[in-house]
Amino acid sequence: MAKTANPFSVLRRKPIEDMDEEVAEGGLFRSLGLWQLTAIGVGGIIGVGIFSLAGLVAHGDDTTPGVGPAVLISFLIAGLASAAAALSYAEFAGMIPKAGSAYTYGYVALGELIGWFIGWDLLLEYVAIVAVVAIGISGYLNFFLAGLGMQLPVELTSTFDEGKGGWINLPAILVCLLVTWILSRGTKTFGRFELIAVGIKVVLILFIIGLGVFFVNTNNYNPFMPSGFGPVFTGAATVFFAVFGYDAMSTAAEEAKDGKKHMPKAIILSLVIAMVLYILATLVLTGMQNYKDIDPKAGFGSAFSNVGLPVIATIISAFAVLSILTVMLTFLLGVTRVWFSMSRDGLLPKWFSKVDHGGTPQRVTWIAGIGSALLAGVLPIRQVADLTNIGILAAFVVVCISVISFRYTRPEAPREFRLPLMPVVPLIGVAASLFLISQLHWETWLRFGIWLIIGLIIYFGYGRKNSIMNPNSPRHQLS
Repeated sequence: MAKTANPFSVLRRKPIEDMDEEVAEGGLFRSLGLWQLTAIGVGGIIGVGIFSLAGLVAHGDDTTPGVGPAVLISFLIAGLASAAAALSYAEFAGMIPKAGSAYTYGYVALGELIGWFIGWDLLLEYVAIVAVVAIGISGYLNFFLAGLGMQLPVELTSTFDEGKGGWINLPAILVCLLVTWILSRGTKTFGRFELIAVGIKVVLILFIIGLGVFFVNTNNYNPFMPSGFGPVFTGAATVFFAVFGYDAMSTAAEEAKDGKKHMPKAIILSLVIAMVLYILATLVLTGMQNYKDIDPKAGFGSAFSNVGLPVIATIISAFAVLSILTVMLTFLLGVTRVWFSMSRDGLLPKWFSKVDHGGTPQRVTWIAGIGSALLAGVLPIRQVADLTNIGILAAFVVVCISVISFRYTRPEAPREFRLPLMPVVPLIGVAASLFLISQLHWETWLRFGIWLIIGLIIYFGYGRKNSIMNPNSPRHQLS
C-alpha cells in the first residue's frame, strides 16, 4: 500500500489505487445487489420525513411557527440541495466502492484532516438520526396504542424538555436496541429484511395517498404559507435529513456485489422515488386537516382520525412503526461502516474494526446502537433532528467540493458515472447546503462545535500518529 513520505502531514491523501487492496482485506461480505441497495436508500430516505417531520414542520412548535401546506416547498428546497449532492456521491461511488462514504471521499480528494473531520462528524450525525427516527416511531406507537384503548404513562413516553411531565422516552430506547439486534445478525439478513420492509412501506404510502386524496379539503390549503418564507427555509433545514438516505446507503458500497456499477444507479433511483412520494404525501396530509390541528408526532394518524377513519389511523400507525424501522436500520448501518473504515485506516483504535465470522463489526454496531438509545431517551425530536442536519449538510459541502477537486486533479481516474454540468451542479450543492446550515438555531452550532473540538483532540492525540498513511505508524509494526 502506498504511504506518504511525511509522517506529520495532515493533508496526506489516501491513494485511490489502494482501494481494491483494502476491500479485499476488509472482511466485509459482498451480498447486496442493485435492488437491495436501492431499497436501503429508499428505506433511509422515506420514513420519519413523511410520518413525523412533515407534520412537525407544518404544525410548528414552541421555537418555530408552522409553515402549513408550504411544507411541500420545504421538502422541495431540501430535495434540490440533496439532488446536487446525490450526483456528486454517485460519481464518487462509481470510482470508490468502499465503506466510509463521505469520509472516504474527503480523505481521497482533500486529505486526511478533512476526511477525519467528516468521519467524526458522521459518527455523531448518524447516531442522532437513528435517535430522532426512534422518537418518531415512539409517537406513532403511542397513537396506535391509543387507538386500541391503551395509554402508556407520559413519564415513560416523553422527555423532560418537552414540558409534558415526562422523564424518559422508553419506547424510543427499546426500538433502538431492537434495530441494533437486527443489524447485528449480518448484512445478508439485514438486506432481505430491508427489501421486504421497504416494499411494505411503499405500498402503505401509496395506500395513504390513494385513500387520503378523497378526503382533501382545498380550504385547508388557504393560507398556503401562513408564516412567510423564513419558517419555510427553517423547515427545509429541519426536514433535510429526510432526503439523504443515499448517503448512509453509500457506506455499504463495500458489501455490494458490483459497487462501481450499481451504487450510482441506486443513489439516483432512491432519491427520485422518494421525492415523488414526499410531494404527493405532503399535499394529502395538509389537504386532509388544517395544519394547526395536525399531530406533530403522528401526522397521518391524526389526519385520518380527523376525517372519521380512526380504524385506518390505527392501521397506519402500526405499519408506520414497521416502515420507519428501515430508516433506523439504514443509518445504523451507515455509522457502523464509517466507524469501521476509520478504525481500519488507523485513525481510531484497531479494536473497533474487528468483525465476526459473518463479516459484521459487532463492537461498533452495539456501541452505536446504545448511543442512539441514550439520545432518543432524553432529547426532544427537533433538537436531535437539527443536530443531525448540520453535520450531514457539512458532509455534503465537503463531498461536493471533493468531486470538483478530484475531477481536475485526477481526470484520468475511471468513472462509472460522471455528473453533468461540472462544476455547476456541485457548486449548487455547496451553496444550498451552506444556506440551509445558516437556518439552524445557534444552540445546534454550539453542540456541533463542541463535538468537532473533541474530535480534533482525538485526531492530534491518536489518529495522526497511528494512521496507516503515516510510514512510522505503530499499525505497520502490528501488521
